[in-house]
Amino acid sequence: MHTGAPSSDIDPQPERAPVSEARFASVLDTAADGIVVIDERGTILAFNKSCEQMFGHTAAEVIGQNVKMIMPPSYAVEHDRYISHYRKTGERKIIGIGREVAGMHSDGTIFPVELSVGEAPTTEGRQFIGILRDLRPRKQTEQRLSQLQAQIMHMTRLSAMDEMGAAMAHELNQPLTALMLYLQAVMRQTRVDSGKPLRPEQIRTIMEKALNEAERAGGIIQRMRQMVEKRDPERSRIDLVDVVEEAIDLTAFVAQGSTVTIRRVVPAGAVEVEADPIQIQQIVLNLLRNAVEVAKDSADKWVEVRVKDTDRAAVVEVEDSGAGISAETAATLFRTFSTTKKTGMGLGLAISRSIAQNHGGDLSVVPGGDGRGAIFTLSLPTGDRHDQATNPGDG
Repeated sequence: MHTGAPSSDIDPQPERAPVSEARFASVLDTAADGIVVIDERGTILAFNKSCEQMFGHTAAEVIGQNVKMIMPPSYAVEHDRYISHYRKTGERKIIGIGREVAGMHSDGTIFPVELSVGEAPTTEGRQFIGILRDLRPRKQTEQRLSQLQAQIMHMTRLSAMDEMGAAMAHELNQPLTALMLYLQAVMRQTRVDSGKPLRPEQIRTIMEKALNEAERAGGIIQRMRQMVEKRDPERSRIDLVDVVEEAIDLTAFVAQGSTVTIRRVVPAGAVEVEADPIQIQQIVLNLLRNAVEVAKDSADKWVEVRVKDTDRAAVVEVEDSGAGISAETAATLFRTFSTTKKTGMGLGLAISRSIAQNHGGDLSVVPGGDGRGAIFTLSLPTGDRHDQATNPGDG
């Protein structure tokens, strides 16, 4: 007799799987990042629309193929070795860890990809879910930012040269005048009607002195050229002490006649960092120019530059004899277009801090006050040197 009760042979379970699969497919296709699923042999099981756009392959083209088809050859070899090692030992090396790798587009283009890998055990064996993000837009943005910073620093150097021009001309005048006098002496004493001609060794001595003066003038011109030259940033292993010493010498030209004394406290040995020497020198020059500007209105009129080498950072401190900076001013000091000067756009400190941070360091200030001037501190990492000393191998 029929009671109206549901039949026991009606099982709603088969309907759940299609719903779950549809939901999974929807997640795959709407995800902004690329998602690829592979089995433990590297066979591609799923390939979403973001992956299609990123790699130039359709899902139909890659599903069932080995994941190596979207990798450069060098990564494909490494992937085979990793999969083999993992299947034998179960040891994880990249699962759960995001890292930058390289992908290969269908047209052969190699491009940077950020990869995160997750593992999912299934009845058919282990599967791996890779989430991929195309790093090309980020890299392009970083490159453009670096180019813009270089352009602004170039403009800043040109502005600084307006102030340095007269001092540089005065500095050049000395070796050029000496050179002219030496050459005039040789010309005068080697004339036929000269009553007291010079001996060859005397001429050689005078010419050596003239050569030294010419080299001195050439060095000054070379420093001017480096200051105004527009070029892309180039990092190398440099001695921070040399960079700071030259920045002090250049600033001293401008400070001539201002009665501001620039003191220096530097270590006897080298302080090596990985940096662009022109950019770092421009930061120090900017700090020194600001400090001299403040110090010339103080009673003591001094600026002190200190270079220190700590365990993890190389530090340049610039302290002045001024009255310090108010807390309100210090809070906005490193913001673009924020300035305490009557003229200028306030780009100097903002760009200087940005460049320091791009080098892995920072630019900070202790405002001072209560009879003490401000102290600006530029820090740059020296990790490469110390890591080499403490970690000679990968282990």
